[in-house]
Amino acid sequence: MFAIEARKLGYRVHTFSPESDTPTGQIADIETSAAYDDLLAVRTFAQSVDVVTFEFENVPASAVDAAAEFVDVFPRGEILHTTQHRLREKLFLSKNGFPVTPFRHITSLDELENGVSELGRPCVLKTAGFGYDGKGQAKIESDTNLTGAFAGLNGADAVLEAFVPFSKEVSVVCARDQSGNFVNYGVIENQHANHILDISFAPAIVSHDVFAEAVEIARSIAETLDYVGTLCVEFFLTSDDRLLVNELAPRPHNSGHLTFDACVTSQFEQQLRAVCGLPLGSTEFYRPAAMANLLGDIWQTGEPDWAAALSTKNTKLHLYGKLEPRIGRKMGHLTAMADSNEAAASLAAEARRRL
Repeated sequence: MFAIEARKLGYRVHTFSPESDTPTGQIADIETSAAYDDLLAVRTFAQSVDVVTFEFENVPASAVDAAAEFVDVFPRGEILHTTQHRLREKLFLSKNGFPVTPFRHITSLDELENGVSELGRPCVLKTAGFGYDGKGQAKIESDTNLTGAFAGLNGADAVLEAFVPFSKEVSVVCARDQSGNFVNYGVIENQHANHILDISFAPAIVSHDVFAEAVEIARSIAETLDYVGTLCVEFFLTSDDRLLVNELAPRPHNSGHLTFDACVTSQFEQQLRAVCGLPLGSTEFYRPAAMANLLGDIWQTGEPDWAAALSTKNTKLHLYGKLEPRIGRKMGHLTAMADSNEAAASLAAEARRRL
């Protein structure tokens, strides 16, 4: 989706990935296939382009640093280094006064036992690095064996978080350019299934005060990071309307995929504009919108019935070109627009049921 927006504005695209025939590679001008830790290949790639950005945070920061020797990289490598590691991210947020759940750094069984004693049960144990869609997480219940939970980390650093009885999860997708200008898509409401985003809709059903506070927190985080590009700030919202920052995503985010159809300027075009030094675009929504994720699960009984899904009014289909459908793998999404956010969410879910 980023590459599509780049091509629409006349840019040529060179993509770097360990795999070939990737979703971006299928529409890029040039596709380089090499390991992210092959820094010679990264440096060679960087010398062939005018600017570099990344689309997920599991790229080693060393690769971004190597590219930055030759060309601008946005967001900066220091930001990737912070946001790809839960502990560094939590420390950044807490040290700068942003609201987060209570947490502890865990490197030993003793620290886990002490942390559970201090935070109480239930709580959530998460590996510090390279986790997404619920991977690397374990909920510690009243009967959880802590020795077994610690062994499950396989020696990795971890973060223990207090369990938050939140009422909903919301996100703010925003963008900041090289001059410090800031735009946002308001507050998006997110529903998860098995720790994977299932449905998002906008605008979120929140109070005016929560809406304003969420956007202001996102703005302040972007400014504190001196961020350039599209950023997503994910929040827990408690029953008494307190916002807690759950995670930062230094890139276009799944919850913002609905902007690809529903807004004057999509989150992907904003990323392009920010990293290429163009003015940021309007974030205006044409109508309330929703997105339903399509996971590899729906291929289990054969090819889905795309025509049936597309017979749903005001619904659009996006398939990413991933070659192998797997359980839990995001293969595409459906978006819908309607006169209300709830109607849009219902339309997107109905289209998915028809598959």
